[in-house]
Amino acid sequence: MPNIKSAKKRVLVSAKKTMQNKMFVSELKTTIKKYEKALAEGNKELAAQTYKDAVKFIDRAVSAGHMHKNTAARRKSLFTKKLNALN
Repeated sequence: MPNIKSAKKRVLVSAKKTMQNKMFVSELKTTIKKYEKALAEGNKELAAQTYKDAVKFIDRAVSAGHMHKNTAARRKSLFTKKLNALN
């Protein structure tokens, strides 16, 4: 445990940011799983809605630095292909 006041604050801030990052990544994974579940069920309407949510969340992940832009582009492309194959 640090003794200096500023170091103590950094520990608290770091713990808070780590929790926020974990929550964000967890929500991203959940959103992607919802999309994949809708595809597996063959529900076109639900798949289209969850596709929009997943793509929006992936874009937010890139802007927040949680995902590389090429990884995001690859995933969005794959999601689009799967959605088009469903129709």
